[in-house]
Amino acid sequence: MNVRVLPLAAAIAIALNPAATFAAPQSAEKEKPTNDEKLERIEVTGKYTVSQTLDSATGLGLTLRETPQSVSILTDERMFDQNIDTVLEAVNNAVGVSASEMDNVRNTFYARGFEIDNYQIDGVPTSWSLAGDAGETVADVAIYERIEFVRGATGLLTGVGDPSASINLVRKHADSKELEGYVNASVGRWNSRQVTADVGSALTDSGNIRGRAVIKIHDSDSHVDYLEENKEIFYGVMEADLTPETLLRVGGSYQHNNPKGATWGLLPAFFSDGTQTDWDVSKTTGADWTRWETTNTNYFVNLNHAFSNGWELIANYNRMDADKTSKLLYVYGTLDKETGAGLNAQRYHSDGENSQSSFDMQLKGQFSGFGQLHDVVIGALYSDQEAFANTFTPIGGDMSGGYDRVDVDNFYEWTNLQEPEWESEPSPGEDMKTDQKGFYAATRLSLSDSLKFVVGGRVSSWDRAGISYGTVTDYGDSGVFVPYAGLLYDLTDHHRIYASYTEIFKPQDAKDTTGAFLDPLEGQSSEIGLKSTFLNDRLHTSIAVFKIEQDNLAVLDPNHEPTPELQTAYVAAQGTESTGFEAEIVGQPVDGWNISLGYSQFDAEDASGTPVNTDTPDKQFKLFTTYQFVEHLPELTIGGGVNWRDEVYSMGTNPGTGELEKFIQKGYSLVNLMARYELSDSMSLQLNVANLFDEKYYSQAGFAYGYRYGTPRDYTLSFNYKF
Repeated sequence: MNVRVLPLAAAIAIALNPAATFAAPQSAEKEKPTNDEKLERIEVTGKYTVSQTLDSATGLGLTLRETPQSVSILTDERMFDQNIDTVLEAVNNAVGVSASEMDNVRNTFYARGFEIDNYQIDGVPTSWSLAGDAGETVADVAIYERIEFVRGATGLLTGVGDPSASINLVRKHADSKELEGYVNASVGRWNSRQVTADVGSALTDSGNIRGRAVIKIHDSDSHVDYLEENKEIFYGVMEADLTPETLLRVGGSYQHNNPKGATWGLLPAFFSDGTQTDWDVSKTTGADWTRWETTNTNYFVNLNHAFSNGWELIANYNRMDADKTSKLLYVYGTLDKETGAGLNAQRYHSDGENSQSSFDMQLKGQFSGFGQLHDVVIGALYSDQEAFANTFTPIGGDMSGGYDRVDVDNFYEWTNLQEPEWESEPSPGEDMKTDQKGFYAATRLSLSDSLKFVVGGRVSSWDRAGISYGTVTDYGDSGVFVPYAGLLYDLTDHHRIYASYTEIFKPQDAKDTTGAFLDPLEGQSSEIGLKSTFLNDRLHTSIAVFKIEQDNLAVLDPNHEPTPELQTAYVAAQGTESTGFEAEIVGQPVDGWNISLGYSQFDAEDASGTPVNTDTPDKQFKLFTTYQFVEHLPELTIGGGVNWRDEVYSMGTNPGTGELEKFIQKGYSLVNLMARYELSDSMSLQLNVANLFDEKYYSQAGFAYGYRYGTPRDYTLSFNYKF
């Protein structure tokens, strides 16, 4: 442990000593600005691009063009224009990522053929519950300034996970010394009503203390029978300039989601005769008493101090608490086409809590050598997560199969199955604790004005122990080294090529035939790309080709002889691979015209050549654009877009024929439109229409031999007042 801490202590000593060997030059006249510095200082224009530096990939505070990985961003302005309200909707509209909806609360996200399980808030890694069952994936984005998507393996900063992508949620800051903000009220289809207020101002005459608050209330019915959505969002942050060099940021957020009539699981996909079902989009397996209530609270403290030699020390504390209470129905069985009989339902009631505390410290700065300036960052992270859940048994229920079971007489005439009385004493379900530690360092070495290297590494430890529904769990890995390497070369002032190699690992609790845990999953991502700017930095383009490999995937061992201690054993399979390319165009080519366009494609197979994760799209095209009539009618802005994804499928046994069958969702496009008219300098009306042509499609196809429909045509009319 002491050996690992020494580099961090040494770096702090260097930062505190301006006369140190690696100190930045004291006189600006002694250093000639490099071409790289001149280029990156150009101010970005447009609403869908950013000029801020990013910490979500390397921690070095690099711009989009300086980062040797594919990065896409959804800005607050883009989300406002397109009426994007949740993290799920953001993923559905971002380049190179996709979502699969499991029910009203849980969703899984994917990139490049692998599941996304890496998340950050303001660049600090955070763990979500399984598939976001505590409401994380449907959290509202009104409190965020932007959302960053870094694709590929991201183990340098996120530690553990799959080699897919990381999603970084960047909070809104209290950076205004003047009173400013907006109030937005909207109405929409299915009796939707929503009010949002975002206000920021200085709290002292000098402006050295500032505050900001966001409040949002949402209520609506749904296209799904019984379903009602009710949400409350509160966010507050205060920033204080303790000294000209020291910034303190303290804040918290609260998100409460209480969908009534919530569903668990999917609609049955097949009849007992083997033919496929075709339900109305309003069909549900929920009832008027089913609930999936989630409450997420987040408290954070950030301290940022700039030393006199230009180095910077950042310290973060983040506390997240998630509570969930559910009363649900899970429908399963073989459905008779003529009578509607044959299904059963499991009634389920549980509550649980998930809490995580994270401490993060980062030191970054520059040092000189060989006539160039070089960047360096050193950081450390510790987090602990505790999760527990209890279940409640129905009084007088049929528990012969080990869980509650009740017959569904006729699914065609689905009415409310009555809520049972529940036992007052809960049964223990889950009690788990997860600890993660990481020490990392990275540097960007400038070999010349045009050639840069980014190298770094992380030493990670991850451990999980506890009980999960009767199964004792205790596994993890310590001292795992995760490397990072990247190269950037400027072909011209506006065209930069890059190459990168990144890794990530993921502990697993599968055991081999000797009873030993398998080695962690290992993911490697190689990427080559070109990032360019045009029209005086108005338009950004990027194109990348990639190859991702994952080894040590747990596969059932057919030669294992079951024992009382080990019924099932696994072997570590090698060679799961995904190759593909991505292209993106974003910016403001001319005054008034903003555009975001991207295409992604990959081919993912296991070692035997069998496609993997086929129920997620491997080809996607996403476009959204707006145009303000600057010259002739500046009050009017119109826009729209289209999201296309290719065919997906899953393989499973048809319950009627008993044969293996492919369940297919053909490729489809979703078209959306928007229009905004400025009534005055401070007031505007905006209309958004989603799924303009009322496309009927599956938002989940194949999980547990069922499916879920996506949202049909929807519209929202909003009034916005800004000050």
